[in-house]
Amino acid sequence: MGDTIQVTAAGDVTEITLNRPDRLNSYNAEMHGALRAALDGAARGNSRAVLLTGAGRGFCAGQDLGDRDPATMDAPPDLSETLKTYYNPLIRQIRGLEMPVICAVNGVAAGAGANIALACDIVLAADSARFIQSFAKVGLVPDGGGTWSLTHLVGEARAKALAMTATPLSAALAADWGLIWKAVPDEDLMAEARSLAASLAAGPTVGLALTKRAIQAASANTLDHQLELEAQSQKICGATPDYAEGVSAFLQKRPPVFTGRRP
Repeated sequence: MGDTIQVTAAGDVTEITLNRPDRLNSYNAEMHGALRAALDGAARGNSRAVLLTGAGRGFCAGQDLGDRDPATMDAPPDLSETLKTYYNPLIRQIRGLEMPVICAVNGVAAGAGANIALACDIVLAADSARFIQSFAKVGLVPDGGGTWSLTHLVGEARAKALAMTATPLSAALAADWGLIWKAVPDEDLMAEARSLAASLAAGPTVGLALTKRAIQAASANTLDHQLELEAQSQKICGATPDYAEGVSAFLQKRPPVFTGRRP
């Protein structure tokens, strides 16, 4: 997997750290491959939650532009191939992972780095963190799902302004606007993120995965389609050992002990 990604297993949580701190954890091909392999490992293994963060003073500065510098090439780069090969599959992988993905943004999250964070299910950010749609500074459009996530999370007016001006957005304002879950003091970020990840990993994994799927589908579904999706999801959840355990624990007035097992 190389050194560009660090993976730590803590109980049922897989903690993944982007590890190119000298480049503000900007993405290159090796890092993409290592991150996708780590997510695959979490999906195949015993993990019930993933925690993603960055090493050093920033979360991720997006694409390493040194790898896409037209001055070093015989012809302009085909950036659509970069997206189709690396970023688009990564966004789909994060969104499709059948467990909660928590992101702890420990510093600047710029360009695709910001949008990969926003693809996660729950985002916590240190008070000092900044979210920057930096694409306009190099003549590009937001990618990594940015045009979709920004519009869905904060609306068209704010999405256009953030994308066109590349204005840094503070963690506190990002939380106020509904772009992320919450901002926390820098010194508390990882403790709170790990506590949240552990709590979700101890939850009813099937139900959480289906909740994730249903909420992600809601913006494109009609109410009738969404009601049917809820009914289908509830049928699956109702057959899980975790539903039986949850009901028993409720009736017996004790904390539930969920296993995350499928029916």
